[in-house]
Amino acid sequence: MDGMASGEDAARELGRILRYWGGNLHHYDLKPGDGSAVTDSAHREIGRWSITADVAS
Repeated sequence: MDGMASGEDAARELGRILRYWGGNLHHYDLKPGDGSAVTDSAHREIGRWSITADVAS
């Protein structure tokens, strides 16, 4: 999010990224090995998420 014009722009972009990311979670089983790139509004990869281990019940 480098180069954002203001904190407000950065907050708006982060909100968009999180809404998009959250809306796509239904495409995953959310099991170890699942993951994906996280992209900004210009479709640049800005990070990744992944499930790395089972959580004990």
